[in-house]
Amino acid sequence: MNRIDQLFQKKSENIMSVYFTAGYPQKDDTVEIIKKLDAAGVDMIELGIPFSDPMADGPVIQESNKVSLKNGMNLSLLFEQLENIRQITDIPILLMGYLNPVFYFGIEKFCKNCSKSGIDGVILPDLPVEDYRIHYKAHFRENNVYNIFLVAPTTAKQRLEQILPEAEGFVYMVSSSSTTGNKNARNSQLNYVQTIREIRDDIPVMAGFGINDGNMFREVCQYVNGGIIGSAFINKLMKSDEPLDTRVKSFIQSMNMV
Repeated sequence: MNRIDQLFQKKSENIMSVYFTAGYPQKDDTVEIIKKLDAAGVDMIELGIPFSDPMADGPVIQESNKVSLKNGMNLSLLFEQLENIRQITDIPILLMGYLNPVFYFGIEKFCKNCSKSGIDGVILPDLPVEDYRIHYKAHFRENNVYNIFLVAPTTAKQRLEQILPEAEGFVYMVSSSSTTGNKNARNSQLNYVQTIREIRDDIPVMAGFGINDGNMFREVCQYVNGGIIGSAFINKLMKSDEPLDTRVKSFIQSMNMV
């Protein structure tokens, strides 16, 4: 069974997923940050595949992509770094990025490397459901890697009826029509989850984009199974005056404070 399914079977609410860009702040920090997030008690981790044009991301994640690429991070190196990650943690790990680097790497090869490395899911915002179904679904299924789909308040119900039957693991619901890290995102848009569940009530929903503090995380979790935190965590990683362990631990503690 995929670890994502195992997670949602054990825990159905207040699930915390944390995103950071692989190879940031330093090229070799990826595994160390995973260790520290695991120790801090997060439920799931999303690793950003650095890309030169991350169009769906705000300035914080864009900058982390720029630094990571300058550090020399790429997919081949990332898979090398993750070679023994399942000796370190059992929590679900996903890769999030854009189709261009994955296509260049080779979809079939990518899926096989994900399986070999213990990656449970992939989020590719610019992969249309039609292309996935026709060209790539077999490779994902063969390697037990879930392709996680994004939906947004602007996604028409007719489009949802095409996407949701293909969804596995969970649905990534963008809680704002803006880019990541926008503090003006309004959690009222999370009512959109009701439309999702009218079409497919058997799949968990995670909300992301604009979750900046513990209060917002808890508010999001009133509507969905959990929240995905990205820009706020990367902002914390930028504070180079603190040891990495302190940065990770204090951030997760702040998100969990009642």
